[in-house]
Amino acid sequence: MAWVLRRPRCSLQVAGTLAAALAAAPAFAQSEGYKSDHIFREPSIGTSLPGDLADPGGIHAALADRGVKFAINYIGNVLGNPIGGRTQGVYYDGRLELAVEADLGTMFGWQGLSFFANGYQIHGESVSGQNLLLMPASSIEAAPSTRLFELWLEQKLFDETVSLRFGQLAADSEFMLSNGGGAFINGTWGWPSIAGIDLPNGGPSYPMAAPAVRLALNPSDAFELRTGLYTGDPAGNCTAPSPVDCNPNGLEFPFTDPLLIAQATFNYNQGADTLQGTFKLGGWRLFGTFPQQDIGSNGLPIGLRPLPGRIVEEAYAFYAILDQMLYRLPGAGDPRGVAVFGRIVGAPLEGNLISNYWEAGLTLSGLWDARPDDTLGVGFAYTGVSPEVSDLQKALRRPVIADYEALMEICYTAQIVPGFTIQPDFQYFWNPGGHVRDPDDPTKAVPNAAVLGLRSTVNY
Repeated sequence: MAWVLRRPRCSLQVAGTLAAALAAAPAFAQSEGYKSDHIFREPSIGTSLPGDLADPGGIHAALADRGVKFAINYIGNVLGNPIGGRTQGVYYDGRLELAVEADLGTMFGWQGLSFFANGYQIHGESVSGQNLLLMPASSIEAAPSTRLFELWLEQKLFDETVSLRFGQLAADSEFMLSNGGGAFINGTWGWPSIAGIDLPNGGPSYPMAAPAVRLALNPSDAFELRTGLYTGDPAGNCTAPSPVDCNPNGLEFPFTDPLLIAQATFNYNQGADTLQGTFKLGGWRLFGTFPQQDIGSNGLPIGLRPLPGRIVEEAYAFYAILDQMLYRLPGAGDPRGVAVFGRIVGAPLEGNLISNYWEAGLTLSGLWDARPDDTLGVGFAYTGVSPEVSDLQKALRRPVIADYEALMEICYTAQIVPGFTIQPDFQYFWNPGGHVRDPDDPTKAVPNAAVLGLRSTVNY
């Protein structure tokens, strides 16, 4: 596979051009996991612009009075691997996002009902696609396209303790997320590599949402139970080389074998001056079968080859997630300090290309008084190839045996002004592609790779 695709998350570029292009708009940064509708709670660069540019013609204020909000976000990444990998190079990928949210209670008097829609213009090239990475270096990488992403209605009931959401939904917006993972650029901190590879065409995740219904029960701040039933294959059982080719603009709404996801969330120590913590337990089950694939989410080639004729029949997994503050800065309003996070996911050894995944990391937020909105993140992630794959390769006496891919990432998020951040980033990959053969020299493995880059994010 020589074609290059892309998927997204940390880089600089586009400062002058982008500031001019987006001077008249607000945006959102991904901090609380990857929740798509979280963009409306992120700072806007409009607060740092002169009055005429902050809200041209008063359109934001006028729409807000009628219950309508819109946001514009641009993320640009420059990432390159100076050493290692299948090939060396520097790549740029970018994503423009438009989102709208409407309170239908304010608009029409239907209390508790809201509407949300967002779409992307994705462009650029991927360092991951060139180097067969299992864990994509950028969280916004995807095949270039202009596409609808999510489109849903949500009804809240019983003092907002019950929420029913239905429409075109993305599972990676609401499930399997850790707050700490939002500090990084690599895509695996959001929708983990095990889900992006083991589910058909990556499952209902960026950049392809799918028809779904989601129910959330939140009887108290300490506990939430959430479950969703999704179309399992967002490409609709397509046989094209890239799943994005089957749904190029996000306007297809396929109904395939259902995917059930459930998650319980336990929040503790949620007081004003306490060391807050969150623990999540969950799992997924696909009710159907599909052939193993050698591409991951968004059509990225991953290097691993499917077992001959292998049909996946046991597509399920369980996961656990922990976010825990270790130190909280005294007197700070929002939680600032030192926190750790971890996530572990396990799937059956048979049938799946990936059988286990785990990650752990540390974040330091706002510890320097002069930079109260900055965050430093250090994380390590591990994607374990199923023994079924490595055992077959050993039996065939292959010179290179797949076993795992490991990642270390160090990322610093610097807020230049509210709504505009830059993120210098360093990633190091052990065994790119899970320790796979170099397509240019099958007697050797793709060597360990270092990826350096910069991400810029503008929110309006």
